[in-house]
Amino acid sequence: MLVLGFETSCDETGLALYDSERGLLADVLHSQVDLHALYGGVVPELASRDHVRRLVPLTRRVLANAGKGLADLDGVAYTVGPGLAGALMSGALAGRALGWALAKPTLGVHHMEGHLLSPMLESSPPPFPFICLLVSGGHTEFVRVAGIGRYQRLGRTIDDAAGEAFDKTAKLLGLAYPGGAALSRLAETGDATQVRLPRPMLDRPGLDVSFSGLKTAAITRFRDDPRRTTDAERFAADLAAGFEAAIVDVLVEKTRRAMDQEAIATLVVAGGVSANRRLRAALEALANERGGRAYCPRLAFCTDNGAMIALVGALRLAAGESDDLGVTIRPRWPLDELLPVA
Repeated sequence: MLVLGFETSCDETGLALYDSERGLLADVLHSQVDLHALYGGVVPELASRDHVRRLVPLTRRVLANAGKGLADLDGVAYTVGPGLAGALMSGALAGRALGWALAKPTLGVHHMEGHLLSPMLESSPPPFPFICLLVSGGHTEFVRVAGIGRYQRLGRTIDDAAGEAFDKTAKLLGLAYPGGAALSRLAETGDATQVRLPRPMLDRPGLDVSFSGLKTAAITRFRDDPRRTTDAERFAADLAAGFEAAIVDVLVEKTRRAMDQEAIATLVVAGGVSANRRLRAALEALANERGGRAYCPRLAFCTDNGAMIALVGALRLAAGESDDLGVTIRPRWPLDELLPVA
């Protein structure tokens, strides 16, 4: 089954062609970073309009890159949630219209299921069952994955997600948008031992996490530490390193608890923050300690992309799922509401 996937949940327009037998054939991505950098964050209306502008030329490009035509498609998949309402509607309407015009089945895909299953795009996919740490700008949750659509949420953030905390702290330090990646680069030049920050909720049982208090602690330290004026550049690097170390420590410890609780040594780490090198290295070491393995998508597929949507679309369309003529988006959509694939 050859499926065209549209990803338009936020500020990146991603398209890809996935073949059930041959794997990923082609993918293209347009980032809106330069557009939103002027405002220090995503402007939903601008994001939606830019998706509309990009979808047709990117569709032509991804088909050309794969040497395919519209007539070759067996189905179309598009993100319907979670995400920004206008951005979601842009891709959903385009995908549904294309499927209708071609008389091909279409399917709305859960954005986070795309991230969760993105390591299956690789030649050595993770076996079921596994523990997944989904960690991105809007989501931080621990999920037991027994199969496609068989998801049990074990824990989640009760306030700011890890990526959101990264971005807000980066803005505090005056770093350019997108801040999370900039903060991680700055942290590589700092000394985490010079700025010790709290590790929220490690003294409590369970698998929920919280990063709002950590963000507040970073703000307080930034405001009160005398080095802010006497050695500003070094202090900023040390604060970034200390902040990153705190988030990594919390996520690693909670992942350890999830793996031990479920007696599963296979780990998947997915979402935008999974690109963080310190987090990857720590979680790979954790899985190795338990005789298992950590699976991460390639860096290009950590952030939003069309390949993961085309993959999920192919899996679920092949199982007989499809949408009716209506278009329904779900800006808020819990992952554990998805139905299992037979």
